[in-house]
Amino acid sequence: MHRNSINELVKLLFTKKISSSELVSHYLARIKKYDSTINSFITVNDQALKQAREIDQKQDPTKPLAGIPIAIKDIFCTQGIKTTCASKMLSNFIAPYNATVIEKLITAGAIILGKTNMDEFAMGSSNENSYYGPVKNPWNLEKVPGGSSGGSAAAVAANLAPIALGTDTGGSIRQPAAFCGLTGIKPTYGRVSRFGMVAFASSLDQCGIFAHSAEDAALLMQVIAGFDPKDSTSVNTDVPNYTAELNHPLKGLRIGLPKEYFTADLETGIAVAIDEAIGVLEKLGASIQEISLPHNDLALAVYYVIAPAECSSNLARYDGVRYGMRCENPKNLEDLYTRTRSECFSDEVKRRIMVGTYVLSSGYYDAYYLQAQKARTLIARDFQQAFNNIDIILAPSAPTTAFKLNEKTDNPINMYLSDIYTIPVNLAGLPAISLPAGFADELPVGIQLIGNHFAESKILNVAHQYQKQTDWHLKMPESFE
Repeated sequence: MHRNSINELVKLLFTKKISSSELVSHYLARIKKYDSTINSFITVNDQALKQAREIDQKQDPTKPLAGIPIAIKDIFCTQGIKTTCASKMLSNFIAPYNATVIEKLITAGAIILGKTNMDEFAMGSSNENSYYGPVKNPWNLEKVPGGSSGGSAAAVAANLAPIALGTDTGGSIRQPAAFCGLTGIKPTYGRVSRFGMVAFASSLDQCGIFAHSAEDAALLMQVIAGFDPKDSTSVNTDVPNYTAELNHPLKGLRIGLPKEYFTADLETGIAVAIDEAIGVLEKLGASIQEISLPHNDLALAVYYVIAPAECSSNLARYDGVRYGMRCENPKNLEDLYTRTRSECFSDEVKRRIMVGTYVLSSGYYDAYYLQAQKARTLIARDFQQAFNNIDIILAPSAPTTAFKLNEKTDNPINMYLSDIYTIPVNLAGLPAISLPAGFADELPVGIQLIGNHFAESKILNVAHQYQKQTDWHLKMPESFE
């Protein structure tokens, strides 16, 4: 059953060739058999099978995802199921409400299999910064799955879930999707509600999807996209029919290749895969032209001022007073704050809080944070000028394939460079999708399609047409077939 697409599973459930309880049981059995190897789940939903039986009894054909199991990154609030953000700080936290996207999934009939592992509070590029231990890449257990949504990526790649939710602040869906051979989409900022999604950097975070194909991603996008009055950053604009727009021909499509993305830092195997992908798209009628994003080299520095600044503000609420863990036997209020945060945050989280607090402090705000926001405007403007002459941008998803566990943990700057091709998209609030485009040294290679604001239909359409011509998205790790 795990070889079927979401669309195929929906049809099998609708025609009663399989039941939801059979499908959920199948995935729960795979989790029990394989997850000890890759550590992709933090919590498995012990009510999943009961909920599947209830779906089978109701047999409501109006629900687009009736009976479909889904994995959820452990950063979304789920009523009755722990939401830990992979942190000791929230290791005992059970939210009293559901995030808006969770409510939409439940309304559509989906069943939550469990909550997936991640870098603590979504801070990391390798899924090694987790209180619950690192996640391993199903394609090679000595490699990282990418981060911060590595648990969701590994779960789908190993077929422990047919589809999963993640979040993307600087590439945390697209980079793991590339490392794990998946299709991963980060929608336009404001397209999907952030209500109930624990905040890391509020102006950058966006909910997105891990799937095996663009077709599956489009089906889930149809459910989770849309305006939410509970989210002040949600944009009230029409949601197109994503699945209906997958089959538009690509004749006349204008694709831009940013010269700043194709440098010596890019691994040879990835460059070769991109050249082959360009050939496929040209045969489908697309035209290719070189473009320039001149302020791209500022993106990494800008991100690592703005994101820590917002992180410092958002994580101030974790003080041991209202919810979450607290230190034992505090001497006074100051001791409670200091020891709780010191004992319950990891080194990476503390590093970002300190950087963020510094750039927001008196005397440094104008020199760092304000300048970073000005540079962010220039980066966004570069993209808008490019889209005056092209329809989408094609770029690498990451400069390398998946790297070894512990290879970069002692060098934060080297780790941060893993997101060099994804961060500019978040700074500009654009939609982007990573899709499998081959292998290099037996590891998956991902390419990235970037669209203008609210152009998810366009990038899903191009990704789907590409996947109709190739079979990279159908490849599975041998150990998990």
